[in-house]
Amino acid sequence: MRLSRRITLMAGAAALAGLALPARAQTPVIRIGTLENGTVNWEIETIRKRGLDTANGFTLQPMILAGNPATQVAMQGAEVDTIVSDWLWVAQQRARGTGFRFLPYSTAVGGVMVRGDSPARSLADLKGKKIGIAGGPVDKSWLILRAWSREKLGEDLAEVTQQVFGAPPMILNAAETGEVDAAINFWHFQAKMKARGMREIMSVGTAAADLGLDPSTPLLGYVLRDDWIAANPQLAAGLARASRAAKELLARDDAAWDELRPLMETADDAEFQALKAGWRAGIPAPGPVNAENAQKMFATMAELGGEELTGGVTALPEGLFWWPE
Repeated sequence: MRLSRRITLMAGAAALAGLALPARAQTPVIRIGTLENGTVNWEIETIRKRGLDTANGFTLQPMILAGNPATQVAMQGAEVDTIVSDWLWVAQQRARGTGFRFLPYSTAVGGVMVRGDSPARSLADLKGKKIGIAGGPVDKSWLILRAWSREKLGEDLAEVTQQVFGAPPMILNAAETGEVDAAINFWHFQAKMKARGMREIMSVGTAAADLGLDPSTPLLGYVLRDDWIAANPQLAAGLARASRAAKELLARDDAAWDELRPLMETADDAEFQALKAGWRAGIPAPGPVNAENAQKMFATMAELGGEELTGGVTALPEGLFWWPE
């Protein structure tokens, strides 16, 4: 009997303690799937450290996953509320009935890099040379650069060069050692390459603009579900506001970057400054994605990438891009 009374008292005390918990414990949680060393963590950490999540009515909870496929599987299984991915993947999923939508995150793209002592000054100089490419044969940067060479040089880079495909660190190393004559890498590895004395002979943004495409079209974004947005409109809008506030802070405040530096694991100050500049250059303008401009970019890439790139999608689905009203 005494034991029963003691348990009852403990339960009552626990209930009272629960009532006394601070309001933050009751704040809705948004779970975001991310990679341990992903650059998305720089924005996530800024949102969390500066209280931009709680200021907008939620707590942002990162869930570290093993790789991009794992983040996509977690999103498909509703194990997370959001991830960051490119709109082409989101379009493929939406076309299959997932109800996924895209909230702009970044416009950051890479370019063609060569060693500082390379004689190459333009893409025309790479004829007969070896190019290292991160992301595979249907990498979006590679496709846009191929489209540019076809239109402006009258020949396809894929036909007049030898390509080596590999993971970003491998491509960086191959470029440094001279195993390849030029390299196309993800933007943050390109920043590291610049810090190590390599130079860019053509940016993807310049190539896109020359083709009549809009280089300010965000390629990466937060992935959200239609039903989640409908059930949590304030949370969805709060995430958009928190992301925008973090971007505006990181765009102007060097001290905020100093706080992130341990997370960035940079080799030296030159690499730190290059990564900071590259991330800032990828901040999209506020507002929704222009669906017409995105469709033009999609069509250009699809012409060369085919079904391997598009997954059978012939046009970007209606409602793909989302922005809070």
